[in-house]
Amino acid sequence: MAAINQKRVWLGAVVACVVWTVWSMAINVGLIGARYQEAQQAKLLLDPPRYPLFYGQWIVVLFILSVIIAWLYASVRSTQGPGPRTALLVGLFVGFAAGFPTNFATATWSPLERFFPLMWMLELWVGAILAALVAGWLYKE
Repeated sequence: MAAINQKRVWLGAVVACVVWTVWSMAINVGLIGARYQEAQQAKLLLDPPRYPLFYGQWIVVLFILSVIIAWLYASVRSTQGPGPRTALLVGLFVGFAAGFPTNFATATWSPLERFFPLMWMLELWVGAILAALVAGWLYKE
């Protein structure tokens, strides 16, 4: 079994986090932006947020997830084979685990319209796939 190239894992994680952050902003600013204000006015979301540094903290969370994805890709490529198929599978699995369960529960029990948890789930699921593809593309033994 080959050793994991830690430098390439970190490089992949950093670039993957940048891609994921851009995707996250596209979802939350572009697709949901106006609805956040409406939900806050209807008292369905807090205004101001409970964590005032949330946006920076969210990027840190995406970075941690990107490190996990890059490391998982580097770890499984020896058994699953290198390339985009393996990266896609890693992204699908991590994205499902990160995005589906909580947002399914939110859609079920929250008074928010289902559009919010759907977009939040896609933010995490598609973001994880993009991150895995980027990290996989940058990884070299």
